[in-house]
Amino acid sequence: MAKKLAEETLIEGRNAVMEAFRAGKTIDKLYVQDGCQDGAVRSIVREARKQDTILRFVPKDRLDAMSTTGHHQGVIAESAAYDYAQMEDILEAARQKGEPPFLILLDGIEDPHNLGAIVRTANLAGAHGVIIPKRRAVGLTAAVARASAGALHYTPVARVANLAAAIEDLKKEGLWFVCAAMDGTVMYDLDLKGPIGLVIGSEGEGVSRLVREKCDFTASIPMKGDIDSLNASVAAGILAYEIVRQRS
Repeated sequence: MAKKLAEETLIEGRNAVMEAFRAGKTIDKLYVQDGCQDGAVRSIVREARKQDTILRFVPKDRLDAMSTTGHHQGVIAESAAYDYAQMEDILEAARQKGEPPFLILLDGIEDPHNLGAIVRTANLAGAHGVIIPKRRAVGLTAAVARASAGALHYTPVARVANLAAAIEDLKKEGLWFVCAAMDGTVMYDLDLKGPIGLVIGSEGEGVSRLVREKCDFTASIPMKGDIDSLNASVAAGILAYEIVRQRS
């Protein structure tokens, strides 16, 4: 089970942010006011870089809008609501169940409600875990936790620096990968059994070229309406349950 860290994920003020870093708290992003160059802020930025935290330098009005206390002092940290897993944790969960690994990998999902809904689907479909990239994607915020309806407590989510490299590493463990694409092979015509990673891209961009090139197959969902795309979490659910159907 994933460890719940906190419901509130914003940490405001210089002392509170520095204490969070020193305590080893999982910080997804650090927002720093443009132009803040004093010693305390520089120390916080150094600590963030040491821990490879994503840094965002933003105008003061952006911090003012984010702040819930009105006393951010030029820095706001966004911490994770749940601990991140390691990829090995997810593979071990599959081994313990005696099942071929079933992973869902997300490329560029920035909407917390989409991520939460996909984690919920992953849990119900029997996926052993979810993998997300560190950058250009939402982390495990409180909004994600709420949208998952409790699934984050049971379904591990790993965060990696490079999704394409993670796919290469997982291929060495015997997994093969299928990504969602409108121009792919109709999902019913693919063999989706065995150790598999399902890759879902963002609604706007889809799966990025580099990640798609690492995948073994592309899968499309038959659509008969007047528009040409589905919400990312809906597409993930449809493809995940086609995998469930074939694995059953």
